[in-house]
Amino acid sequence: MDEVTFDKKDQLERIEASLLPGEEIKVVFDLKGGGTGYIGITSKRVVFQDNKFLGRMKALVSIPYSRIHTLAAEEEAGMFRGGGFFGSSKIMIGTSSGEYEFEFRGADKGQQAHTLILEHMLD
Repeated sequence: MDEVTFDKKDQLERIEASLLPGEEIKVVFDLKGGGTGYIGITSKRVVFQDNKFLGRMKALVSIPYSRIHTLAAEEEAGMFRGGGFFGSSKIMIGTSSGEYEFEFRGADKGQQAHTLILEHMLD
């Protein structure tokens, strides 16, 4: 297994506890905002903590790559940094049941997450 990139050990351990046989973690990133706590990208799915799942409970949500219909990176132009994609740290995942927005702690992490998810979507 390759070395896993992660921000917080406890978040990595939660994702590890949810793995299926043969599944490997690629990254686990801490997120900004109150709606989601962290996101894990594995060889089989995107897993994230949703602190307000269905408006009432904290849940670990899984989205298999086969269920992801769209993936977007916010385009942000700024006066002091180069504009374009990945000037922002936000990505959006679209599924048949709705859209999910994730804001990373840095544009580099947003870009890495986007690339990993897109690679699995195109397999």
